[in-house]
Amino acid sequence: MNRWAMVAAALVTGGAAMAAKVGQPAPDFKAQGTGGEVTLAGLKGKWVVLYFYPKSFTPGCTKESCSLRDGHEGLTGLNAVVLGASIDDLETQKKFKAEYKLPFDLLADSDKSLARAFDVLAPLGLFAARRTFILDPAGAIAHVFDSVSVGTHADDVKAELTRLQAAAKPR
Repeated sequence: MNRWAMVAAALVTGGAAMAAKVGQPAPDFKAQGTGGEVTLAGLKGKWVVLYFYPKSFTPGCTKESCSLRDGHEGLTGLNAVVLGASIDDLETQKKFKAEYKLPFDLLADSDKSLARAFDVLAPLGLFAARRTFILDPAGAIAHVFDSVSVGTHADDVKAELTRLQAAAKPR
């Protein structure tokens, strides 16, 4: 591939190296959240629902976040931590969390490093694509929602989390 083709490919993909895939260890990360710094190492031992959304306060992102808010108790009952992430700055994330009374942390990824690590940076790198990852307690990617139904996302996540946990139990 010539140099200009590689530059064009990087622009279209947002510069991502490779997709985070099921079965692989989740990319190690450290991010500022609405409740303080969040690291992958600090989440060890818990199931993690990490959802990326394009932009705070937009209709689809608000609907998705409120679905996860409304289903939060069912997810925490499955030993899961919910985290939302977008490339918005921390102040915007704090306002979004407060406005919609979200009971989970939102991660500010204004430098786009988290979106790049999980390969969710949209074309031209202007926003994070809507994608959700379920990480197992060891920190591996257990499931990826490439397509998200914003209104029923909490139910979809809970069903998949229940399935994953049942499959992980020793028989």
